[in-house]
Amino acid sequence: MNNPARILVVDDTPANVKLLSGLLTYNGYEVVTAASGAEALEKVETEQPDLVLLDIMMPGMNGYEVCRTIRKNPATEILPIVMVTSLDPAEERINGLQAGADDFLAKPVDEQELLVRVRSLLRIKELYDTVQAQSAQITECNKTLEQRVHDQVEQLERLGRMKRFFSPQLAELIITGGADDPLKAHRREVTVVFLDLRGFTAFTEVSEPEEVMSVLNEYHVEMSKLILKYEGTLEHFAGDGMMIIFNDPVPMPNPTERAVRMASAMRDRIVEVKDKWQKSGHSLDCGFGISHGYATIGAIGFEGRKDYCVIGSVANMSARLCAEAKGGQVLINQKTLSKVEEIVETESLDQLSLKGFSKPVAVFNIVKVKDQEQSSSF
Repeated sequence: MNNPARILVVDDTPANVKLLSGLLTYNGYEVVTAASGAEALEKVETEQPDLVLLDIMMPGMNGYEVCRTIRKNPATEILPIVMVTSLDPAEERINGLQAGADDFLAKPVDEQELLVRVRSLLRIKELYDTVQAQSAQITECNKTLEQRVHDQVEQLERLGRMKRFFSPQLAELIITGGADDPLKAHRREVTVVFLDLRGFTAFTEVSEPEEVMSVLNEYHVEMSKLILKYEGTLEHFAGDGMMIIFNDPVPMPNPTERAVRMASAMRDRIVEVKDKWQKSGHSLDCGFGISHGYATIGAIGFEGRKDYCVIGSVANMSARLCAEAKGGQVLINQKTLSKVEEIVETESLDQLSLKGFSKPVAVFNIVKVKDQEQSSSF
């Protein structure tokens, strides 16, 4: 149920105040009173009435001055004001309207006329208040909508950046808060896969740029399908080289097994693709290096251009192993082998002296990976 309208009765004659207050209270209105112009302005501010019945002739500040002061305040410029006087109605009506009054009543006040005018002005004020409230709601909705659009655009931009490195599902997870911010520096145990094409430099020396781009596009498309399938994270690619990591930004079970299975699938796919390349006169193959260990991961760069980066010997190891791999070889070190020895068949190679590593490294080539059904599930 709505609260009753509040009416401020302003008159310096107590008998008039009592008469008007009694009539209005009897008809369901809440009444507050003031005996002077100054008190009336104070009550307008503190009581926030819905309508003012204002006597004109009062000592000190008269009704016209009170009315003009109320109208100067933006918060009360539409507050309904009915002036009441015992002076010449015609003359006072003009003066009252010029001061900003909405209506005029002559003394002695006719009760029915008073109630009709009060109800009429209160209806107008109620409609105005409704319009103002709806306008405020629309303004707030517009602000909210603008913020939502801004947030969504920002989220799409972030999603676009994330998709450069991560699968669409993982990028969505990061954006919605289901995964930690991958660009914040952190340390984690990861498996790193590095691969690049064998014979690529010689190929570019004798081939047209358009032909090189065609081969690279096909190579990237086929490899990216398998990166997504095995839920790897593309750390970077440059020309024919790619670096993929597992177990970041979201930890996963069996990251090394995923890496090995992905590399094996890539090797098989390259066998199919390189037949097509050979028919075009291109002698290309692919070598792989895989390493497992701890790395520091996060964003490097500058404002407006930052990249996801893996730093540590594990990344260096995979790159060096890849550099040593012949076409079709997937090379791993002893630590990596210990993670997947139950699912792979390997051949041991001579210990290799790798750039950046002080001691020779025991290296193994993965000859075969057992079928998925024969190994633990992801």
